[in-house]
Amino acid sequence: MSAARILVIDGNVAEIRARLIAALGYDSGNGYARVLRRIDAALQVDIVTAADADPHLPPGAGLEHYDGVTMTGSALNIYNGGAPVTRQIEFVRAVFAAGVPFFGSCWGLQVAVTAAGGEVRANPRGREFGFARRILQTIAGREHAMFAGKPTVFEAPTVHRDEIAALPAGAQVLAVNEFGVQAASFKHGRGTFWGVQYHPEYDFVDIAATAERYGETLVGEGVFRDSAALAAFAAELRALHTHPHDAPLLWKHGLGPAMRGEALRLLEIRNWLEGEVRPRAQLRI
Repeated sequence: MSAARILVIDGNVAEIRARLIAALGYDSGNGYARVLRRIDAALQVDIVTAADADPHLPPGAGLEHYDGVTMTGSALNIYNGGAPVTRQIEFVRAVFAAGVPFFGSCWGLQVAVTAAGGEVRANPRGREFGFARRILQTIAGREHAMFAGKPTVFEAPTVHRDEIAALPAGAQVLAVNEFGVQAASFKHGRGTFWGVQYHPEYDFVDIAATAERYGETLVGEGVFRDSAALAAFAAELRALHTHPHDAPLLWKHGLGPAMRGEALRLLEIRNWLEGEVRPRAQLRI
């Protein structure tokens, strides 16, 4: 895929991006770009921020010049509205109109669903945090190229308190768990979309930093018993980041094959690059 060009839409506002850089050394857009380049070092990756102002592509570039678009997570909520939300919805509508293959993680799924006529709401079950458990592929999911090679039931990094209340017309639910829809695909306008409610792009350290960033909010919501329990969780995930095959910690956190190696954790993104992006890039060669 040496000719493939990807656009990453960073869904966070400047304040959150700055906090991520302070904690991790990179923000959500650059974190996603790092992962894409780990999958294929030859990818050309551009990043735009769409929350703070209208996004500006590099000089001479239009959406039609990209072979794929991805969208990160975000601390925003669709139903709170406001310019940072509506700007991103409108930009994603432009992505669909341009016919560029689109992949979204968490916020990316929620924005895509909204842009295509679906609905997102606060999840009445509360926040899903750390690892999404018992994600089950539907019949459609087991037949979909996004999940080729993925275990039928798996865990994945996650942080969200929203859910897909209604999908766009013609959409397929590809995976679910107790918190609702976990993966979907659909066509809208000239474009195609594959998306997940979780974060396949997250490393263990990303989850640890998210726990620390939300801090007392997670304690107040009952996700952690107290601040000490939150700190212990973050410390264990940082240990897993350094030693990802630490069997006692993997067992303690109930993590199966999909979280025990990077290849399976990133598989949805890799499959999208192979199945949606590469064919478009080859047409341009």
